Amino acid sequence: MDSSPENTTSEYLDLPLRAFLDLVASGEPAPGGGSVAAVAVALAAGLSGMAARLSAGQLADELADRADAARRRVAPLARMDAESYARVLHAYRVPDSETRSESVSDALSGAADVPLAVAEIGNEVAGIAARLVEEGNPSLKGDAIAAVLLAEAGVRAATVLVEINLSSANVEDDRLGRANELVDKTAATAQRATEDHRPG
Repeated sequence: MDSSPENTTSEYLDLPLRAFLDLVASGEPAPGGGSVAAVAVALAAGLSGMAARLSAGQLADELADRADAARRRVAPLARMDAESYARVLHAYRVPDSETRSESVSDALSGAADVPLAVAEIGNEVAGIAARLVEEGNPSLKGDAIAAVLLAEAGVRAATVLVEINLSSANVEDDRLGRANELVDKTAATAQRATEDHRPG
């Protein structure tokens, strides 16, 4: 498989796990942080779905459906992040300096949208998992807490990428503020979900 910057649109979801991990660790620029953040949130959603299915009642069914829907939305963002990064690399190769500067700025601004979407879904998944910590099967509490923390990590990582892309593009709009709000909200959710399970 050609994983060069010119061909970063490989369907990561179809790769064996070992191959995906090797690709992340390779010397190629993609998949990078945004793709990995998307996968982390997808894994958190998967854990939430499992914890919900092994719980009881109508709430469990609802949370399982919501977790599945979130997983289906966020998983393809791993590929979309690589595609947006490829557009940034392409913009840097525009020969004319004036056109290149504008193209790079536009590509970087566009590249902020995917991690922002990852952060939004990650915040949602953290909320689902936190409900399962409180109301789900007690035997699956550890899995639900792991889902909360994975989702929070994905939100934090994605928000850093939003900030870097917008800063590099010299763009100031409400996206960074939205991303930072999601970090704060997810952190509060994680703190509530883990307050009885923190060391010390």
